[in-house]
Amino acid sequence: MKRVLLLVFSWLSVVGAAAQIVRRPIPDKLVVLTFDDGPVTHATFVAPLLKKYGFGGTFFVCEFPPDFADKTRYMSWAQMQQLDKMGFEVASHTLTHKHVNRINKDQLTAELDSLEQRCKTHGIPRPVNFAYPAYDTSPTAFEVLKEKGYDFARTGGNRLYNPKVDHPYLIPSFTTKADNRQQIMDAFQQARNGNILVLTIHGVPDYAHDWVTTPPALFEEYLKYLHDNHYKVIALRDLTRYIDVKAAQQLSLPAN
Repeated sequence: MKRVLLLVFSWLSVVGAAAQIVRRPIPDKLVVLTFDDGPVTHATFVAPLLKKYGFGGTFFVCEFPPDFADKTRYMSWAQMQQLDKMGFEVASHTLTHKHVNRINKDQLTAELDSLEQRCKTHGIPRPVNFAYPAYDTSPTAFEVLKEKGYDFARTGGNRLYNPKVDHPYLIPSFTTKADNRQQIMDAFQQARNGNILVLTIHGVPDYAHDWVTTPPALFEEYLKYLHDNHYKVIALRDLTRYIDVKAAQQLSLPAN
């Protein structure tokens, strides 16, 4: 009997914690658009198209080496500043696209601090959300993000985000590419029952990394589908409308 009561108490505790995480019901057809690496087409093609459809989005920016100075490939800071002025979220991808599992705590802190300082210099609000370069994660990164007060951190994984299960420092996403249209269209149908679809999009097209390019016509097809089928399309920061970040951060994280 005592064992049964203990199991019931544990179950009720889990249910109660999950209820605290979700501050308001998560609607079906909720999609988060995120954009990585700072390619120039985010400014020249993506942002105007998002405005056309009335969609939000988060741009995870960095000074991608070694060709950041090549403005035929990458955005300038003036263009990143314009994204902020247009109402989009500008967030952190480290300063120089460092894989967090290959650097120590001090190095990662310096990367984040430097990106934050660049934002401050250009009048962009301090980033509070993060995307892991190359989707690599590490316990050190979790520690640094928490110490610096970050809310969410996005990775890959090609699955939906369940806020009651997935720690906000391990938000999964689907990556759009030239050859996975059906996978993305199928993922749109899964955005229901409390599951949120997060997309990671690189250049549209990507002149520096063609293996993650998204053709412009395909990207616009996705946006038109979302618009015509009445999806709610937001930036990562907007998840705080639905998720209590402090409660969600009590979920467990992997130790290695």
